[in-house]
Amino acid sequence: MEVQERILDTAFNLFRQYGTRSVTMDDISVRMGISKKTLYANFADKDDLVLHVMSRHLKLMEDQCDTGRLEAANAVEELFLVMKMIDERLRNMNPVAMLDLQKFHARAFKLFQDHRNIYILDLIHQNLQRGIREGFYRPDLELDILSRFRTACVMFCVQPDVFPMQTYDMSKVQTVLLEHFLFGLVTREGYELIETYRKQRP
Repeated sequence: MEVQERILDTAFNLFRQYGTRSVTMDDISVRMGISKKTLYANFADKDDLVLHVMSRHLKLMEDQCDTGRLEAANAVEELFLVMKMIDERLRNMNPVAMLDLQKFHARAFKLFQDHRNIYILDLIHQNLQRGIREGFYRPDLELDILSRFRTACVMFCVQPDVFPMQTYDMSKVQTVLLEHFLFGLVTREGYELIETYRKQRP
C-alpha cells in the first residue's frame, strides 16, 4: 500500500504539471527510482493509474469539503473554506490535465463528472439551504437552478475558448467565480460576513 500511495502521489504531481498525455509510465518509474515492473505490478496500465489517481484526488477533496462543512460556523464561512481548498488543490495546475482526461481517459473523466453532478451538486444545494436557515442567504433563492448553475461553473476554468490557459490560472478563475456567486446569494447580514472573511484571508 505504501508503494501504491507513493506512485499515486508522484503520478498526480506529474499529471498536474504536464497533463496525462505527455507523461509516460517510464517518466513515473524514473521519477520514483523504481522499475516499470513494480509500476505494472500495482496498476494494469496508464489508464488504470489515471483512474486511481483521480479517485484518490476526488476522495481527498470530498473529505476536505466534509470537514469544512462541519467546522464552518455558517454557510458563508463554509464557502470561504471551499475557496481556500480550491486554491490549494488547483494552484499551478495545468488546465491541459483536465482536457487530457476528457479526451483520453473516459473512465476517469466519468468519475469526475459523477463527482461534480452528484457530490458537488448536493454540497451546493445543502449550503444554500443552510445559508437561508441562518439568515445569511436570501429566502427567495431558486435552489435547484442556482445549484446547477454553480455546478456547471466548475468546468469554466478548463474551457480555453473562455479562459485561455496561457492567460488565466485555474485556481484564480474558480475563486473569483465562487466569490461572485456568493455575493449574489447573501442578505445584508451575509454581505457583512463576506467582508469580514475577506479581511481575514491571507
